[in-house]
Amino acid sequence: MARRPRRSDRVTAARPETRAAAEAVGTRLGPLGFGAAPIGNLYREVTDAEARAALETAWAGGIRYFDTAPHYGLGLSERRLGAFLRERPRDEFVVSTKVGRILEPNPDFAGGDDLDHGFAVPNDLVRRFDPSETGVRKSLEDSLERLGLDRVDVLYLHDPDAYDLDRGLAEALPALAKLRDEGLVAAIGIGVNDAAVAARAVREGDLDLVMIAGRYTLLEQPALDDLLPLCVERGVGVVAAAPFNSGLLARDTPPADATYNYGDVPADVLARARELADICRAEGVSLPVAAVQYPLRHPAVRSVVAGTARADAVRENVDRLHTPIPDGFWERLEAQGVIP
Repeated sequence: MARRPRRSDRVTAARPETRAAAEAVGTRLGPLGFGAAPIGNLYREVTDAEARAALETAWAGGIRYFDTAPHYGLGLSERRLGAFLRERPRDEFVVSTKVGRILEPNPDFAGGDDLDHGFAVPNDLVRRFDPSETGVRKSLEDSLERLGLDRVDVLYLHDPDAYDLDRGLAEALPALAKLRDEGLVAAIGIGVNDAAVAARAVREGDLDLVMIAGRYTLLEQPALDDLLPLCVERGVGVVAAAPFNSGLLARDTPPADATYNYGDVPADVLARARELADICRAEGVSLPVAAVQYPLRHPAVRSVVAGTARADAVRENVDRLHTPIPDGFWERLEAQGVIP
């Protein structure tokens, strides 16, 4: 990943040796990564045994990149992932987590849950936005304790646009760069759902990776407008998360009760997804197969990260990655205006 030297008002470019370490991580992600939000009880309770089975299936399928965050199940995802990874050789996997949200005891805890944030866990902790250098360092330290690991490879700034984007970028990006320069993490980036926010972070920081969720998929490609060309120009790797748009593209025929962007699917979006499914079927390609493989066609994309807590779904995703696509399939979709 060749990178043009640059400076911003906030973050200075990394030293050559630091850049080399970050680029090495980018090459080790692999085409398919494991998104660990579901093993943090996303939407439903998942047992420890189910979470472990999903992780074991991912490892057996050759997946070596695992992404988590404090936000996922108020630390449950990190604890479960760490318990699994601690049994594996440290140099054989890449793990990323995120900063921006500090977890603190909930002074008002009365036996409630965290389903307002999408996680079926007790809300005995609360999230506090803190993009300061002190907050970023504390978040990393807390994550390492939950993971039980001595280091993470990639550290992303998580969803600053959900709180205070200007402050998040102004404070957290330099803090992340310092951690990288000190050798405490190998690569830094931003993890968001908004392509414009990610592009701004690339311009204002000296990032190695961008995780963009749901905005570069077979269904929609707003990241093509600005973000992906900018990443190619500046040598920033892209991790395309949520290739199924929160499950909408995960079946051969999208059902009416599918989810989209973490919520109910609008009627026009469902119609568009079903049109995609029909076109793919006519070409002899399963919709989920096309959804997994589509983002990897772009030169900026280093990995596709799909999240699930089901072992059989992990196995399906690995199979989908390796399913052959007929010659000329993508070109025919382009000719029909299905994809850019």
